Amino acid sequence: MALAYRKQLDDTTAFGLWHITESFDELYPRLQLNDQEKAYLDSLSNGKRNIHWLATRVLLREMLETDQYIDCKIDDHGKPYLTNFPFHISLSHSFDYAAVMISENKPVGIDIEKIMDKIVRIQKKFLNEQELNFIEEEQRVEQLYTCWCAKEAIYKLHGKKNVSFKDNIHLAAFKYSGEGSFSANLHCGSKSQTFEVKYMRFDNYMVGLVF
Repeated sequence: MALAYRKQLDDTTAFGLWHITESFDELYPRLQLNDQEKAYLDSLSNGKRNIHWLATRVLLREMLETDQYIDCKIDDHGKPYLTNFPFHISLSHSFDYAAVMISENKPVGIDIEKIMDKIVRIQKKFLNEQELNFIEEEQRVEQLYTCWCAKEAIYKLHGKKNVSFKDNIHLAAFKYSGEGSFSANLHCGSKSQTFEVKYMRFDNYMVGLVF
């Protein structure tokens, strides 16, 4: 399937979603891979892991609108970056969707998650008491996924491993409405940042974005 959704967020920043219906053999020829990338792909188990890896990079190619080789590397903290294109990037995937966000001039973070009831069981692991108190019972699962995607997107933008979702990322109270925005803060050591988190439900998935 082609690009399922694309949105320009400002003059230099955009994100896209890819509905993964292709097989490994259909995705693989759409990429230019070096020997190291081929070896990494071979090391992944067959099934969703290698499909997700391929799909995010096929979508990245679509977002960059290029036929050139894309040198996408991963730093010591697991954050992807490009060596031969002047873009900040963030990648995500969940079940049948891949997500990519790009910006010419600022760090970005994106997360996509399939909405499932099981998140209720872990809500206290990633939300503090103040955040748990603003969760609305009628739309608890959707709002919990919005919170998770927001914190994951901030974590990805920050790009360092020394962050606790519960202790270092704090979300302002918001009412869930299917699509919207709210503010959030990252406190890590002496560093403090404020973000506007954007979120949207797409199909049975939640998407969180920061930039």
